[in-house]
Amino acid sequence: MNPCVHTQVRDGVLTIRLDRPKANAIDVATSQALFEAFDRLHKDPALRVGIITGTGRFFSAGWDLHAATEGEAINADHGPGGFAGLTEFFGLSKPVIAAVNGLAIGGGFELALAADLIVASEQAEFALPEVLLGMIPDAGGVLRLPRRLPRAVASEMLMTGRRMGAEEAARWGLVNQVVPAEGLLEAAHACALRIAQGAPLALAAIKEVLRETETQDLTSAYQTLRSPGLKAYPAMLRSEDALEGPLAFSQKRPPAWKAR
Repeated sequence: MNPCVHTQVRDGVLTIRLDRPKANAIDVATSQALFEAFDRLHKDPALRVGIITGTGRFFSAGWDLHAATEGEAINADHGPGGFAGLTEFFGLSKPVIAAVNGLAIGGGFELALAADLIVASEQAEFALPEVLLGMIPDAGGVLRLPRRLPRAVASEMLMTGRRMGAEEAARWGLVNQVVPAEGLLEAAHACALRIAQGAPLALAAIKEVLRETETQDLTSAYQTLRSPGLKAYPAMLRSEDALEGPLAFSQKRPPAWKAR
């Protein structure tokens, strides 16, 4: 494991911490190490939810420009999960929470956008300044942000590079929760535990259906939902857990999920 990427497991929650002073910038090696951590989350049946966070003033400053000046290509292969190990990890079946501790700039913001939920500290700020560097945020920012914010607001951020504070991000619905910095990880962990109460196969099905229908109109989305192309959703319908949930409810006991 890359020494800049640390992992910790508690209550079935995998916390991934980026610790690469001074700004948690991400080069190819760090992207690959982050993918290894997210892939562990994906494959380990004992892990239910992931949290990605940073250390210090930055969540992440994004692409490592120093690595670029030393020869790392702008279109370098960051590994199977894409930049930061998550931005193109479309098959990840388990929820990920971005616990944004500080500045999420450029690719750091794109990493947060690739998560399913964002819990932010009061000091968090978000920006995509690539246009000021002669580039665009093509690790997902230019694609995901207009789907998460009103188009005019997203366009402004993309075209000016301006920073958005945590409270404004919450008002737009970009951030799920804003908390004091000292309580960030506990708030994210509490959120992860609430998610983990759900059936694993149902959570995987939710992620799949959201991903496959995100840009469709309602009629097309229903057609996709009923089509044979989905995998997680029909597996959930045929699962033991789909029987266990109603049974546990009728017996007034917590369900015993088996992920099968």
